[in-house]
Amino acid sequence: MSTSVTMPKMGMTMKEGTISKWFKKEGDAVEKGEVLFEVETEKITNQIESPGEGVLFQIVVPTGTTVPVGTIVGIIAEAGEQPERIEGVQLGETVEAEVSTGGKSSEAEKPAGKSSVLSTPSARRVARELGIDIGLVTGTGPGGKVKEGDVLKFHEEGPPTPGITPLAEEMVKKEGLDIHEIAGTGEGGKITKEDVERLLAAGKAPEIGAVSAVKVIPMKGIRKVIADNMHASLQNAAQLTTWTEVDVTEMVRFRDLMRQKYEKEGVKISYNDIIILATVRALKEHPIMNSTLVGEEILLHKAVHMGIAVALKDGLIVPKIRNAEKKTLLQIAKEARDLAARARKGVLSMDEATGGTFTITNVSMLDMDGFTPVLNPPETGILGVGRVMEKPAVVDGDIVVRHMMTLSLTFDHKVVDGAPAMTFLRDLAGNLREPMLMLA
Repeated sequence: MSTSVTMPKMGMTMKEGTISKWFKKEGDAVEKGEVLFEVETEKITNQIESPGEGVLFQIVVPTGTTVPVGTIVGIIAEAGEQPERIEGVQLGETVEAEVSTGGKSSEAEKPAGKSSVLSTPSARRVARELGIDIGLVTGTGPGGKVKEGDVLKFHEEGPPTPGITPLAEEMVKKEGLDIHEIAGTGEGGKITKEDVERLLAAGKAPEIGAVSAVKVIPMKGIRKVIADNMHASLQNAAQLTTWTEVDVTEMVRFRDLMRQKYEKEGVKISYNDIIILATVRALKEHPIMNSTLVGEEILLHKAVHMGIAVALKDGLIVPKIRNAEKKTLLQIAKEARDLAARARKGVLSMDEATGGTFTITNVSMLDMDGFTPVLNPPETGILGVGRVMEKPAVVDGDIVVRHMMTLSLTFDHKVVDGAPAMTFLRDLAGNLREPMLMLA
């Protein structure tokens, strides 16, 4: 029996997802639990495993398409099985019923067109009488339900001209294409450059040459989410950044001691692990920095849900170490590595990527001394960490070589004034200057 593959719900707030990649083609063998496709949301990108085994009979939702949670995105069939192919966007329960019955459902339950859409009985009756595919009709009823008047208007006026991006429109004119033959996958069904290229690649029109010498990178997916979030952050918060240079010679020594201590655990303690622990301790002493601004209310959090920025190939994601104030240095090190590894594989859950109270972003691996981090809303603070460098310093009147590191703290001046924010950074620097005291 066929297995319907649906758009998963990867968090309490997720309503829709975008298919960013299929790892299998139609006709490929699929094992249960094997990575099948990749989904992008406003928060994360995740790889989704196959719910069954057999053959990927149909990819219902192509790459680049955004659909609601529960929508059928593909069909896995048993060897030799030939279920009815699905046309259009279908909700899971509807399609499961069609697949299990070989697509044979009563006329009272199934619309006349290729697509199963939300519609009134009279709308379906009129569509059958006029020979109209009801899946092409735009509904004006509650929840997009197609009414009888919508069908009649469609019959009189024909299909509406779909929206189209300027570059896609230029390509359509150049190739002499019929805009109504192109299925739009952009926002609100808008036709994009990729939609036109997909039609051309399918052999329905001559191969198109380069439109221009400029390479176009669509602002979509995780890149668009980051852009929107950063713009909103700068627009909605009074951001101020303060800096300090810290002598972390003892932190370097402390790291080496901890590596020896936990060598049998198979975990190499890093500077970042120690910085996380030091930051957590400082946040407990300065709770205003462990807060979020929601509407007109400042929420002080007892638990520290520490966000750790992880660079990806095409963006950035910030998984959270939850209840970090309850964890030891070893526990922090293990969890930070696990979260970073799963973030790069695209298998984080939505809950692991949301709900932070403070963020640390470390650029030391890029050989940067410092930078101005941008707040991760609605958090009040974000700590930027630069590389550790050997520098000459004055200690007890003598010039000696010490390990130095720059920290930068960006904070929301709407929530906290400069003095308490700087006091927090000073105490955090003190934890790193004398890390042994954190174990007292």
